[in-house]
Amino acid sequence: MDLHFHHLSKEMEFQNLLLKVGKALSKDEVKALVFLCTDLLDQKPNKVETASELFSCLMKQDHLSPENPQLLTELLVTTEHHALIRDLCLAPHTTTSFISPYRKLLYSLSEEITDGDLREVKFLLNTMIPRRKLGEHITTLEVFLEMERMDHLSESNLNTLETIVREVCPMLNAKINQFKKWRVTCPVMTTDAISTQEKESVTMPISPSTNTQDEGLGTYPMTSEKRGICLIVNNDNFSKSSQLRKREGTEVDQKCLQSVFQWLGFKVESHHDCDTNEMLSVFKELGKRDHSRFDCVVCCVLSHGVEGSVHGVDGSTVKISDLTDLFNGLNCPSLVGKPKLFFIQACQGNNEQQAVFIESDSSAYSFHWTDAIKAKQGIPNSADFLLGMATVPFHVSFRERTNGTWFIQSLCQNLVQMVPREFDLMSILTKVNADVSKKSDRYGQRKQMPQPAFSLRKKVVFPVPNVPPPSIHKASSNS
Repeated sequence: MDLHFHHLSKEMEFQNLLLKVGKALSKDEVKALVFLCTDLLDQKPNKVETASELFSCLMKQDHLSPENPQLLTELLVTTEHHALIRDLCLAPHTTTSFISPYRKLLYSLSEEITDGDLREVKFLLNTMIPRRKLGEHITTLEVFLEMERMDHLSESNLNTLETIVREVCPMLNAKINQFKKWRVTCPVMTTDAISTQEKESVTMPISPSTNTQDEGLGTYPMTSEKRGICLIVNNDNFSKSSQLRKREGTEVDQKCLQSVFQWLGFKVESHHDCDTNEMLSVFKELGKRDHSRFDCVVCCVLSHGVEGSVHGVDGSTVKISDLTDLFNGLNCPSLVGKPKLFFIQACQGNNEQQAVFIESDSSAYSFHWTDAIKAKQGIPNSADFLLGMATVPFHVSFRERTNGTWFIQSLCQNLVQMVPREFDLMSILTKVNADVSKKSDRYGQRKQMPQPAFSLRKKVVFPVPNVPPPSIHKASSNS
C-alpha cells in the first residue's frame, strides 16, 4: 500500500507540474510545442489545441511520465523557457534528444522569420497552397505543416523551403545547409525506430555558432532588409572648453565605423561636435523612432569622458545611463527583445603623454589615471543591451593621431575578419580584448584593456554580407 500510495503521489505531483507549465504558456507557445512533437503524436497536430491535451497524448504514448520527464525539459529548452525550467526545478536537459532535429530546424527558422518575411513567404506559396490556408492569421509553423501535408516539404525534401528562404531571408539558408550536412553524416531514422542509445547521437546544433554544449542558447533574429540604424556621435573640436583638447585621429575611427557598419547592412547616421544638449537630443530622437522593421540598433560615441559619463564639446558631461535608458522597453517599445549595442570610446586621466603620437581621451589638466566608464554605473538594467567600453575601470584608453583609437580600430578590423566566419559578437569582442591588450605605447609602459558589459540573452551573429568587406588599415602595434 505504501508503494502504491507513493506512486499515486508522484503521479499527482507530476500532473500538477504539467498544469503549471500549461498555465505559463500562451496559445502560440502551445502550438510551438505541438509542432515540435508532431512526429510523436498519434493524431494530427491541428487537433491538439491545449497544453493539457498535448501532455495527455504524450503520456498516453509513453513519451512523458513522472519517471521520464526529459521530453518536457527538452521542449522548454528548445523554446527558450529557461526561467520556467528554473522556477519549476526541472532536471537539466540531457544530451538525449526526443525531438526530431528536422522539427528543431523548422522551429528555429520560424523564430527568425518576421511578420514581413512571412507575408512574402505566403505570396510565393499562393500558387502551391490554397489561399484560405495562407490567411493573415496563419503562423509560420502552420505554413510549414501545410507544406508538409501537400508534400512540398519533408525531412528529405527541402528544395521548396530553400528556394523560398533564398528569396525572402537568404541568411537563414546557412541553418538549412548545416542540417543537410549533419544529415549526410548522421542519417535520420523515424522517431519510433530510434533506440535510447541511438538518440544520443542525433542531436544537432541549429545555429552555425551553437554547439551541443550550449543547447538552448539562441541567436537574435537578423532577417530584416536593413539591419538597423547605426548612430555615430564624433566629438572632435573642444575649443569651447578650456580643459579639453582637440581629439586628433578621431575622424579615422568615424570613417572606419561608417564603412564597416554600412557593410553589415546598417543605415549610418553621423553627428559631429555635439554639446551635451545636442547629444541627448540626438539619442532621444533615435529612441522615439519606430524600429519594428529593424533587427537592432548600434550607437557609437567618440569623445572625451569622465567616470560614468562622456563629454559634449562644451565641456559638460552626459551620463552613459541617460543615453542607454532612452532605448529601454518603456521608452522604445519597438526595440523590445532586440539587441541594443553601444560602443563608447572615452576615458579619464592625465592627457600629458610622453609619446608624441599617442594621447589619452581625457581632461588635459586632470591628475587622475582613471577610465571614463565605470561598469556598475554604465550597464543598463534592461535586457538585450551591450556596452562595449574602450577600457576597464580606472585606466586610460589611447588614440593615435594618424591611426585612430586602439579600441575602435581593433573593433572594426575584427568585425571585418570574423563576421564572414560567422563568429558571434561576444567572441569578436573577446578577440578585441586580446588584440588591444597586446598593444602599448612606444616605450612599452602604457597598456589598455577593453571591457564589454552586457545583458544580452542570446548570441548576436551578424549575417555574412553579400559584398566584399571594406579595407581597414591595420595600425601597427608597439607591444
